[in-house]
Amino acid sequence: MPTGLSVVLAMLAQAAPAAATQAPPKSPERECSPSNPLGEHGEIIVCAIKPEGYRIDPDVLAAKKAKKKAMAGRARPPESFKQNDCATIGPMGCRGAPTIDLLAATLTAAEMAARIAKGQEVGSMFVTDPEFSEYDYYKQVKHEREAKRAEAEIKVRIKARAAAAAAAAPDQAASTPR
Repeated sequence: MPTGLSVVLAMLAQAAPAAATQAPPKSPERECSPSNPLGEHGEIIVCAIKPEGYRIDPDVLAAKKAKKKAMAGRARPPESFKQNDCATIGPMGCRGAPTIDLLAATLTAAEMAARIAKGQEVGSMFVTDPEFSEYDYYKQVKHEREAKRAEAEIKVRIKARAAAAAAAAPDQAASTPR
């Protein structure tokens, strides 16, 4: 035990002069200049533009609000934990279980083949309850915002043209002889 203590004291004695010779850390408020990338005593200074913070796209926020608004009036379907799996009931399973409608399966396969031959997608054939996803709401909100911006730009251009025409009209009236 005493030898371990003496080793620790010796290490601390060696570390104390090294800590005294190190320069105190610089304050982070210091401006960095690109002309001198190396600081004093060979320290490296990293210069970067400070970000203004994170900003969520306003279209994303509006899409989330639109989705919440659309889902607000709907009644939630009741959760049913009933198990209708007939294979788990006894060794014979269920008798009289529904069979596959072969005519409907054949017609569906023919429709899929026709769509694939035309280069169309087949996923929409299997959507039974179409709902807007959050991305669909985002696209809709973004389109509406862009339409409003384009309409505002058109109004500004019309006002500018009207002002230019009004400014040109007195000049023309003064130059015409009476």
